[in-house]
Amino acid sequence: MVGLSGEERALTPWKQSFARRLPWLCVNLLTACLAGAVVGFYEDTVAQFAVLAIFLPIIAGQGGNAGMQTVTIIIRDMALGELSPGDGRKALLKELLLGLLIGLIIGLIVGVAGYLVGPIFSTETDIGLKLGLVAGSAMLLNLVAAAMFGVLIPFALKFFRLDPALASSILITTVTDVAGFFFLLALARWILIG
Repeated sequence: MVGLSGEERALTPWKQSFARRLPWLCVNLLTACLAGAVVGFYEDTVAQFAVLAIFLPIIAGQGGNAGMQTVTIIIRDMALGELSPGDGRKALLKELLLGLLIGLIIGLIVGVAGYLVGPIFSTETDIGLKLGLVAGSAMLLNLVAAAMFGVLIPFALKFFRLDPALASSILITTVTDVAGFFFLLALARWILIG
């Protein structure tokens, strides 16, 4: 599920394992640079509100975990023959609903945390309320994105005749990292800086 070939076993010769794993890890390295570029684009926002750095790994991590839950279910059902290409729309709608509901709850929790820690890091008026709104909204949006792409990525890979188990985890992590960073920092620039 993390770029490993289904043919690899614990005692596969190391040269074969190396050749199968390295390309996907290089793709992961490149996509991690994309996530870093998003943060770099909003460097001024992070510099002005360093407290945002606390929320970057939280929002990206939760999105990645939620996306992997969806990817795992979709790939498992594909492998077991319980999900056909015609079922994609139903799966997508279900996962979007779950992403929205879970995003509202987790977003509320993160929003309350932002509300509570904001005044610790800044004396700006209403920083707690603004930071809570930014962090909570970014979490909600990232969990919805995780749900959506957790369905779309395996179906897209299968459409292109690629094994969804090989690259889905790397791609969903990229999407949730980039989207999470973007949602948090773009909302922060809009709400905190104005």
